[in-house]
Amino acid sequence: MAKQSAPKELAEIAPKLVEVTDRVLFGEGWERPQLSPRDRSLITVSVLAALYRTEQLGYHLGKALENGLSIEDLSEAITHLAFYAGWPNAMTAMNQLKKIADEQAAS
Repeated sequence: MAKQSAPKELAEIAPKLVEVTDRVLFGEGWERPQLSPRDRSLITVSVLAALYRTEQLGYHLGKALENGLSIEDLSEAITHLAFYAGWPNAMTAMNQLKKIADEQAAS
């Protein structure tokens, strides 16, 4: 897995936030060996979809694919969480996943 990092353009206005994000979240958090990057991605995508954090969701759907999840895995997870997190949240997440799947199919 390529090391993740906060958007560098944010460093212009929030250098400390970018530093802490890179060091703590993507460094210490994502690098812990107790869960695989695939499992961490599944958890992250599920939570972002459930909490309707759509701005971050697209990025993490892409990372989930890089970390070994398939479109089918993500589709099933989003379908499953619809019953717990709400239909609108799941439909929004599924639309983002479809856009990524369509982009992959076109390339």
